[in-house]
Amino acid sequence: MAQTMNPALAAGAAGGPSVHPWVIAMTVTLATFMEVLDSSIANVALPHIAGSLGASSEESTWVITSYLVASAVVLPMSGWLSNLIGRKRFYMTCVAIFTTSSFLCAMAPSLPLLIFFRILQGAGGGGLQPTEQAILADTFSAKDRGMAFAMYGVAILVAPAIGPTLGGWITDSYSWHWIFLINVPIGILSLLLTQRIVHDPEYLKKLIGAKIKMDYIGIGLIVIGVGFLQYVLDKGEENDWFSSHAILVSFVIAMVALVALVIRELNHENPIMDLRLLRLRNFATAVVFSFILGMVLNGTTVLIPQFLQNYLGYNAQQAGMAQSPGAITLLLMMPLAGILATRCDPRVIIASGFALTSYGLFFATTLHYGASFNNMVLYRIVQVLGIPLIFIPISTLNYVGVPRDKFNQVSGISNFVRNLGGATGISLLNNFISRQSQVHRTMLAAHTNHANPFFEKQLNALTQGYMTPGAGSVQATHRALANLSAQMDLQAGVLSIANSFWVMGCVVLCLVPLPFLMKRPSAEESREAAAMH
Repeated sequence: MAQTMNPALAAGAAGGPSVHPWVIAMTVTLATFMEVLDSSIANVALPHIAGSLGASSEESTWVITSYLVASAVVLPMSGWLSNLIGRKRFYMTCVAIFTTSSFLCAMAPSLPLLIFFRILQGAGGGGLQPTEQAILADTFSAKDRGMAFAMYGVAILVAPAIGPTLGGWITDSYSWHWIFLINVPIGILSLLLTQRIVHDPEYLKKLIGAKIKMDYIGIGLIVIGVGFLQYVLDKGEENDWFSSHAILVSFVIAMVALVALVIRELNHENPIMDLRLLRLRNFATAVVFSFILGMVLNGTTVLIPQFLQNYLGYNAQQAGMAQSPGAITLLLMMPLAGILATRCDPRVIIASGFALTSYGLFFATTLHYGASFNNMVLYRIVQVLGIPLIFIPISTLNYVGVPRDKFNQVSGISNFVRNLGGATGISLLNNFISRQSQVHRTMLAAHTNHANPFFEKQLNALTQGYMTPGAGSVQATHRALANLSAQMDLQAGVLSIANSFWVMGCVVLCLVPLPFLMKRPSAEESREAAAMH
């Protein structure tokens, strides 16, 4: 592996000692894993945060929303900022901001201050994922990137799966403050290691010294467009979408700003987001796949815990335990996918991943109200088997035919699109489940009449069960009807979740032939890429 090392990154600027590329990979993955893990841990602690700070449950959701908005704003700018001040300096700045704000979050005495510190934390965390991906792309040759991105995938895919379990245990055993405090020693360690062993490549050092015309309008459009869009996606279902004046106005502002941003970036000499890269067939196709991957991955990560907690009565820690075997499966599949990505046609691997993921989603449509813990574990394992086969080859093909000085842009745009897909997927799924629940409840209610012998039998049995020496038949009947109504609500919810998996399965199935639109790296391109490293 030593021959795959990029001297610009693996050695000091003044002829320092060489560092093995896998040491660099583990160093930059450390902070990314911390950031992704922290975002999922915070979700579990919301009720505790609300109770501790005297806030309502609705107000406490801003702890999550504020972080997502700040992170979403920084993500598309990360490539441009890396070119502006240097990738290493930008990465270390992000780690420092994230670590410091994590400590401040833990010490926050009120909800407004906690939300402010979460905005700072999101601004720091938003730049970590794309910067790590760009560092890995420069550190490893084209033929070895598959295994490197397998490590990156562990941070992106496994951390959210174990977050609820770890978060529930920390919050129940200690307090919600520790979900932020655990970031401090990890952040300090990351800073020390990054300062010592990570260095900018020579081509990037030349860009740092060059005079770059600041695109203040582009920055403003990103902040406005992405910020308002994230707010719409996060709060849309809660406020009944466009029936809310705030949601409607925010959506219009977001669309106007984003359209203006696209026009601006296509015509600016030094764009914040180089959208001209989408002319490259591989990159454009990979961006679409990243969006779908974000939708499916985040959607399923939300649906299973939602089903377990809302319908089967699991607490957050138990729901996390049911998902943990899925995280172990991802951990085991990552190296295998990395090996396959370096030895086989990546397009075949992606198509296989889509097919396997589609099967897993269709398999989950068999879930039911009486599903056991083992059933739920099996559902999650089957669902995630194909994800590494999609994630790693896409991450590798992203860079085929892309000039090295555009690697920062590629990583920033692809990560932004994947996160946007995740936010969109969660919003659409929540809306779909809400609407489907109403449809299924109406259908079930149509059969709850005295002409239905099964309904009559159930009603009579429940009524007899509620009959006590002190309760009359009328009171017992009312209680029995209330019980049946609650059962209808549960069944309607279960059916709507099953339908969600079916729709996602159909969407992913349609993607199976599309990877072959991408160009497979030729042997010559692979040799050239290896030579550059």
